[in-house]
Amino acid sequence: MTSTTDMQKRAAAACDFLDAHDKESIDRMVDWLRIPSIGADPAYDKQTRDAGQWALDRLLEVGLDARLRETAPAGGRGQPIAFAHKPAPAGAPHVLFYGHYDVQPPDPLDLWDNPPFEPTILPAVPDGPGERVVARGSCDDKGQTLMFLEALRAWKETAGDIPIGLTCIIEGEEESGSVNLERFVRENAKELKRADVCLISDTSMLGRGKPGITYGVRGMSYSEVTLHCADQDLHSGLWGGRAPNPISELTKILAQLWDKDRKVTLPGFYDSVLDITPEERAAWKALGFDQTAALKGIGLPPEADLGETGFSPIEREWARPTCDINGIYGGYQGAGAKTVIPAHATAKVSFRLVANQDPDKALDTFETWLQERTPPGCRMEFTRLSGGPPATVATDSPYLQAARRAVRAAADVDPALIKTGGSIPVVGLFKSILGLDTVLLGFGLDDDRIHSPNEKFEFDCFRAGCRSHAQLIGELAGMNM
Repeated sequence: MTSTTDMQKRAAAACDFLDAHDKESIDRMVDWLRIPSIGADPAYDKQTRDAGQWALDRLLEVGLDARLRETAPAGGRGQPIAFAHKPAPAGAPHVLFYGHYDVQPPDPLDLWDNPPFEPTILPAVPDGPGERVVARGSCDDKGQTLMFLEALRAWKETAGDIPIGLTCIIEGEEESGSVNLERFVRENAKELKRADVCLISDTSMLGRGKPGITYGVRGMSYSEVTLHCADQDLHSGLWGGRAPNPISELTKILAQLWDKDRKVTLPGFYDSVLDITPEERAAWKALGFDQTAALKGIGLPPEADLGETGFSPIEREWARPTCDINGIYGGYQGAGAKTVIPAHATAKVSFRLVANQDPDKALDTFETWLQERTPPGCRMEFTRLSGGPPATVATDSPYLQAARRAVRAAADVDPALIKTGGSIPVVGLFKSILGLDTVLLGFGLDDDRIHSPNEKFEFDCFRAGCRSHAQLIGELAGMNM
């Protein structure tokens, strides 16, 4: 059996390799970012598959048994999964790594300083040190997925092999709800259950030079509601005050979703929510989060600190559920005036959920609540779009502790244990179907503008991620299974 000390030496050699070949790693990231893998848009199916093939080629280069696995159902669409496998050496753990190569649509294009698929290298901050690459997918999630792939390359080049078992799933549908992933996981559950833990790099740090390991993510339920009234658009002069206006009625209904303390009013919504422990509250307070600075960074004054009464901003983000209207539309939206009462109005409504809330139950309750408030003579149409359960990993997990040691060795900084207000449905999926906990080892920053124009990823973050993953491979290989 290889000693822990020997594994540490090998991990250090892998980190030295990464430092020596930094430019090649950056060049590979730029190459991948040039591929417009907008997986949700059928017009980009070929380019999306090309991005999946690019990931597959990198997996093959490090000696893994890899191939594209199709996900499309009969007669339907689906982006392939770059899938790879390597058996675990005797006594070593087996890791399931998950990432995604699809990206959000880049719209609105006129808000980008440079074309979104022409990666541009700029100073990390204006007139400051370091560099960043600006391109769609740079942080979410090509750049972060590549950190793990580069760590594998470093181990292969310096040690001749990768000393842990591996299964890699790099999918092309995450940004459109991973519509085919659950079926793929269920159909291949026996094969995937050989893993001991899942590893994902799709989260953020506390800030520059402040790495964090995420031990909890919120779940999500996403829906679309449409209120149908008349069977045609109506003249507001003739029908205003005589027939229901679906925009007016729908907004009045949705406004009832919150009380004066900004708590969600759905019956039983908080029944299964876990309380914040005193230890968590103390640890989060000690992080020194600056809400005023965070608000300033998005163009808001301090008085815009709005949320559920009785909880700090971090507590609201990490441990409390929320409801948001993500889009609302209906009627005339062109230039000038058109006095119309529309036939229908639509809203997109999502819930961010915390342990131990059930995303299906949340939507069941919401649908019933809407039907009870539907105006007489009108019809409420309810569509479930996507969702996933929340997930939390025990902070004393040996895998999470291995990640802490890895980051400390790579960055010479103790990483904070943090949660995120975002949702990564695959975390709950792997837990519910495969029984796997997930270590979320991400290196993004809050100002990386993911899903927005001018998305970026800073090279210092990328380098720290590559080195941390290289160290983690050594830490895992040194565990006594």
